[in-house]
Amino acid sequence: MTSQLKAGGDVAHSTIDSQTSLPEGRGEASAPVDVSEGQAAAVSSISLPSYPQNNPTASDRPSKPEDLSFPNLDNITVKSLQEQSFSLTDRLEKALGTVAPLLREIMVDFAPFLSKTLIGSHGQELLTAGKGLATMKSSTSVVELVMLLCSQEWQNSLQKHAGLAFIELINEGRLLSHAMKDHIVRVANEAEFILNRMRADDVMKHAEFESLCAVTVQERREEDQMCDHLVTSARRRDIVISHRIKDKILNILTDKHGSWGHDVDALSKQQFWKLDTWEDDFRRRKRLMRNPLGNKHPEATLKAALEHGATEDALNQAREAFHAHLAATRKPSQQQPTDLLEDTDTTSIDERELLEQEMTGTVSFTATAKLICMGMAIKGILSITHSELYFEMMDDDPENKKLDAEVLAYCDNLHGKWHFSEIRAIFSRRYLLQNVGLEIFLACRTSVMFAFPDHDIVKKVVNVLPRVGVGVKYGVAQSRRASLMSPKQLFKTSNMTQKWQRREISNLEYLMYLNTIAGRTYQDLNQYPVFPWVLTNYESEELDLSQPSNYRDLSKPVGALNEERRAFFQDRYESWEHDQIPPFHYGTHYSTAAFTLNWLIRMEPFTTMFLNLQGGKFDHANRIFSSVKIAWQNCQRDTSDVKELIPEFYYLPEMMVNSNEYRLGSQEDGSIVDDVQLPPWASSADEFVRINRRALESEFVSCQLHQWADLIFGYKQRGPEAVRATNVFYYLTYEGSVDLLQMEDRVMKEAIEGQIRNFGQTPSQLLTEPHPPRSSAMHLTPMMFTQIPEDLCMLMKFQSNSPICHISPNTHTSLAHPSIICISCKHEFSVNRWNPSYTPKSAVSTIGQVQTSATFADSKDQKEKEQPQLPLLLDPILGYPGAMQNRRSLGNNFDQRLYLRSTCFVTTVDSKFIISCGFWDNSFRVFNTDTAKIVQIIFGHFDIVTCIARSECNITSDCYLATGSRDATVLLWHWNARLQLIVGDNNVTGEVPTPRGTLTGHDQEVTALVVSAELGLVASCSKDGPCLLHTISGDLLRSLEPPCGFSSPDLLLMSREGHVIVKYDHGNICASTINGQKLKYVSHSENIQCMTLSRDGQYMIAGGSRGVVEVWQVPDLTLLYTYPACDSSIRAVALSMCQKFVIAGVATGCLVVFHIDFNKWHHEFQERYS
Repeated sequence: MTSQLKAGGDVAHSTIDSQTSLPEGRGEASAPVDVSEGQAAAVSSISLPSYPQNNPTASDRPSKPEDLSFPNLDNITVKSLQEQSFSLTDRLEKALGTVAPLLREIMVDFAPFLSKTLIGSHGQELLTAGKGLATMKSSTSVVELVMLLCSQEWQNSLQKHAGLAFIELINEGRLLSHAMKDHIVRVANEAEFILNRMRADDVMKHAEFESLCAVTVQERREEDQMCDHLVTSARRRDIVISHRIKDKILNILTDKHGSWGHDVDALSKQQFWKLDTWEDDFRRRKRLMRNPLGNKHPEATLKAALEHGATEDALNQAREAFHAHLAATRKPSQQQPTDLLEDTDTTSIDERELLEQEMTGTVSFTATAKLICMGMAIKGILSITHSELYFEMMDDDPENKKLDAEVLAYCDNLHGKWHFSEIRAIFSRRYLLQNVGLEIFLACRTSVMFAFPDHDIVKKVVNVLPRVGVGVKYGVAQSRRASLMSPKQLFKTSNMTQKWQRREISNLEYLMYLNTIAGRTYQDLNQYPVFPWVLTNYESEELDLSQPSNYRDLSKPVGALNEERRAFFQDRYESWEHDQIPPFHYGTHYSTAAFTLNWLIRMEPFTTMFLNLQGGKFDHANRIFSSVKIAWQNCQRDTSDVKELIPEFYYLPEMMVNSNEYRLGSQEDGSIVDDVQLPPWASSADEFVRINRRALESEFVSCQLHQWADLIFGYKQRGPEAVRATNVFYYLTYEGSVDLLQMEDRVMKEAIEGQIRNFGQTPSQLLTEPHPPRSSAMHLTPMMFTQIPEDLCMLMKFQSNSPICHISPNTHTSLAHPSIICISCKHEFSVNRWNPSYTPKSAVSTIGQVQTSATFADSKDQKEKEQPQLPLLLDPILGYPGAMQNRRSLGNNFDQRLYLRSTCFVTTVDSKFIISCGFWDNSFRVFNTDTAKIVQIIFGHFDIVTCIARSECNITSDCYLATGSRDATVLLWHWNARLQLIVGDNNVTGEVPTPRGTLTGHDQEVTALVVSAELGLVASCSKDGPCLLHTISGDLLRSLEPPCGFSSPDLLLMSREGHVIVKYDHGNICASTINGQKLKYVSHSENIQCMTLSRDGQYMIAGGSRGVVEVWQVPDLTLLYTYPACDSSIRAVALSMCQKFVIAGVATGCLVVFHIDFNKWHHEFQERYS
């Protein structure tokens, strides 16, 4: 029994370790012993020796076999064979039930491999040859699987081939593991790459989302800031406008002609004046306006006196003036309105709604920009909607905080707003020699200039602004491309040079044109317009303009007029040695901001700008512009003085007068600097400017002006020709010498900008070939030297015999039907055709009387054969019976108390409408000249309208109408040329006409008035009162008081040169300037009843009660010529558009036409050709 148990134990152990190979060297293993199921069950129930579970050490294990402890077999209870058999199968199923499927699957899956390993003793494949594989696939019995695995054949095959197979399996496993590892690494890398890319995409999307959120938040914040900024700016703009309206009302009330005008304190206060920004057609700034910010600058005088070591008396006077000024400013002033700018609350919804109402449309473009004004660059924001342009100063900007507040007070556009309809022209401009600027010219006869960060923004701004080009004056098509043209392109495209050559424009107008397209502007003091010195004689008692020695050689620059100085400058150029700075003749420029301010130091706002430049004090008296003679001498002997002149020397005499009474100090010789010392040949500043202008327009200057243009604007400006002409300046004065936009060094950039400001800027070069000369006057106007034997050209007699009280010569050649409208005292009118092709015969003057009505009833060919060639043809309508009553009468609704004069009627330029006043219902009316029907009846005055005037205009442009009444007011109206009606505020058909302004100041009925759109002024006279000057905006500018013994003005003229001619009773005439300076007054023996001015304003044509037409020179009121007397008094007088005929209306109902040639009366003809 014991042996059987031992055998059974071996069988059990061999069965358990059947899948482990035996150690080498032991030979064949003993064959397994077959046991019955009962024995197997008995064996399975024996308890084997137990050892500790946790890694037993050597001491814990039995060292000898006999040390093994076996259970006591006597205690084993042997069960029945059936129970033991059931127990063994159940145990096998339970133990291997979960493993058997895996073993079968392994056997089946690895059958090709195992078939090579499980080989029987005869070489057969045990797995595939027998039923092994079928049993593996089909049987689910664990016992069968165990029996198959424990069979002798399988055991022998495993012991024989398992080692090599295992090694081969291990090697293949290694290869597979390496391949799997590489595959897994590759897949892992790809997965990591995909994950990284997805992660990067996620990060990028997240960053984009965050960036978009940040941009959205920033845009929203900027939009809110912009909205708040615009609201604040709108409020500031409203405050400025309200202050202006308040000042205007106070000015109207406190003026000596206002309701409170008799206030002694108000009358005793000194009036301060400043130069207005209004420009005429020649771009001249001539108007002086009241200056509420004006004072004598006593603090500047005191600083200058202390610094320059003035005498004790001068110091005491400066201290007294300063303390008096402080005391005056400390007086309690009127309570100012609450400053809305101090309100720091956030913008309310109502304010945003008001802003939306003010800003018509959304903002289509916004950019940072600098407003170039008063010699400063004011940083702000430029905003453009679909119909308006805004500029808002950035008050919190550090650069703006450094600007002088006193200078800023003179800037009107810190919070500007302009409608697109106000924009007339847009020019590209340079700022600090970079093409980053724009100058916009407005309908209010002024301009604004902006500088942008780069040229691309300039293009964008031009593209969103109206397509106006550079205007219509220079003959360039209105397009955005024209606004972006270079100065050279503008010069080639424009027709102004041809006009100047043909003498259609003056030298002054042409020089202003060259300055304008070359980038010179009033807004930038570093690029102020430049004009030449033309005279050299500032010492003689009399100046003979016919002597060539009195004129400067315009072919040389100022620095080369003196040969010694020229040699000095040439030697400097030739001996110059520097690696980085090119050689030059002149270290200073002919035009700088300092020079401009020195010329205009006596006028605001230039005085304040000069003090800002000088640190709040006046310069030493020896360096202040005090004498024209000394200024010219310095330009001839001082090597650091090569400056040219400014345009004001030729049209603004007020620059020579210290009207604001500044204390400019005393020179080293003790002379006090006050008004500019004029040459002996000029008795006044007006005469100096007038003679200077005559010299500029003289033939000597006309023949040389193109050479001066070559030096300043042309091919001698730079290059070899400039070297030969001794005309090379410091290199930083030329365009293209440095690119500030690409410069990154901030310190270097600021230094170069300062040098550009200090050394001046050369204008843009306009042409690279010689400038064409001006054509000869003898070649262009040979009739100037042709003697006309008789003055009378023709006489036309009307059948009504009623005095001709009004003549309107609408004879422009561009009209389809040039004509002259005559109106008689019987309220009848005629539209007489003008013959523009008529030329006077040199030998015999044609005097004809128009035929009767029967002649006009004949055929046209017969008329041309019988009728002589005359400049004027009678209105053909008058030849038909009843035409005068039906189609040529203004009716009988005139007030019979009104004396009809030429000032009671005006006509439109195309002769289609007559506008008449003097009706009993206090209206004035518009009549159609073709049908004599009333087109409009306009009411506005509270008494009879006594006079009417129209501003100058062309055929297609609008104009102003001014009406004066017995209610002592003047109303300003707007005539719309497109609608051919007097319109209201909205310029639409059907609305009630409303006046654009009400001008007050008169105490009695208005007797005469004139309106000038070019000067922006309305002049009016009243019975026994003064002549008042108002601006078109309604401000009372000045009162021109009559000379002693003159009273009751009844006729009034105003020229484009700024001269005002007033005719008083008894033939008294006075000439003044629009700035209040009396020039000349005379008493004439004849009572003048009508008068008119030539187009250039140099001559006045007057007709009197004795029937004589006279020609007077303006403004010195010199009688030049007298025409033959007519048989009755002259009631109306006019000039044809060609300025070659005088048309006079006689009291007997005749129309007289005289020949005229203004060239013969010109000073040049009198001095050179007579």
